[in-house]
Amino acid sequence: MMNLTLSEKYFERARRVLPGGVNSPVRAFGSINMNPPFITKAEGAYIYDEDDNSYIDFVGSWGPMILGHNHELVRKAVISAAEKGLSFGACTKAEVELAELICSNIKWVEMIRMVSSGTEAVMSAIRAARGYTSKEKIIKFVGCYHGHSDSLLVQSGSGAMTFGSPDSKGVTRGAAKDTLTARFNDLDMVSELLEANNGEVAAIILEPVAANMGVIPPKEGFLQGLRRLCDKHGTLLIFDEVITGFRLSFGGAAQYYKVEPDLVCYGKIIGGGMPVGAYGGRKDIMSCVSPLGKVYQAGTLSGNPIAMAAGIATLTQLLDNPQIYQYINNLGEKFAKSLRAKGPCTVNQVGSILTIFHQEGDVASYDDAVRSNIDRFNENFIKLINSGIYMAPSQFEAIFLCNAHNDEHIKKFIDTIY
Repeated sequence: MMNLTLSEKYFERARRVLPGGVNSPVRAFGSINMNPPFITKAEGAYIYDEDDNSYIDFVGSWGPMILGHNHELVRKAVISAAEKGLSFGACTKAEVELAELICSNIKWVEMIRMVSSGTEAVMSAIRAARGYTSKEKIIKFVGCYHGHSDSLLVQSGSGAMTFGSPDSKGVTRGAAKDTLTARFNDLDMVSELLEANNGEVAAIILEPVAANMGVIPPKEGFLQGLRRLCDKHGTLLIFDEVITGFRLSFGGAAQYYKVEPDLVCYGKIIGGGMPVGAYGGRKDIMSCVSPLGKVYQAGTLSGNPIAMAAGIATLTQLLDNPQIYQYINNLGEKFAKSLRAKGPCTVNQVGSILTIFHQEGDVASYDDAVRSNIDRFNENFIKLINSGIYMAPSQFEAIFLCNAHNDEHIKKFIDTIY
């Protein structure tokens, strides 16, 4: 019998007690047909597995490690907070300080509510939108992922006027019936949906830069057009900035593209890698949330003091050092330019996130993205991981850059696949 690595042994054990051996599906490496490494530690731009292999990490815990792994100031803040207790289920100074840090620096976030995940943030923001507008329907975009709450696990219907269908077993048609779907970057389709459901749409929700069908930026005028349509129809505009928030700029994609949403959802970076999310926006909307209003939402672990400490440390570093954004965004531009020079491929890049689509031609929607050559992606992924470079095991995910990456890391990536 072949000797197994430690990671392989752990995966065998995991499959006996965890569905598929994982706690989140993409970690299973199923599309790559290989076993995942089990990570034991991380530092800077590197992660290390149970077999002492090191990898240049281009996942960064799916985005939050913008400062690099195990950043000294974040680590110290977490340790200091942990020494006082792990969870209180009560009000703390830290949750007020993090909320003030966000609200005082992002003008379209007048009030904010902390939660424990991006899924929870989005679910709660949509409930608040429905409560505020007294309307039931929402519009989302095919390929935009907003967590795994029932009404958002919806795929496209047969046309612009159809209701969505569940995209997961266990999600009822009833849960999905008020979710309308449109093509990303297609303003005309959104306008048609709003006209066909006049006075019934509570909110339009989207990733302002799609990052879950690969990175797909908004076309010029798309976000501005959505803002105008929402104003015209009395519909709220919700930006899901779980990935882009505090990454493209301190004010996220809203600041980057100069379009203000009514509500915004955060995650990832605001917890410095700890499990945390938040939703916020205009005061009149957020005042509908309990205990001020009749939109109920609660969470025992919301505002957890450890997560708040990590978030304060991370956001303070970003606010006090705006050169971080200049550095990682420039690094993203150089990375994309070098990849395009090698071709043939399409590289979509916005700031410090990018995706290599293994095809030629523009990728501006889900329909474009799925034309990518998955076999070529898999071949390159295997080359990379065998050379000590870790990226998401899916064509339809983003590469994340952090302040600990440098030109040598980028060069090794490109030299490995070309």
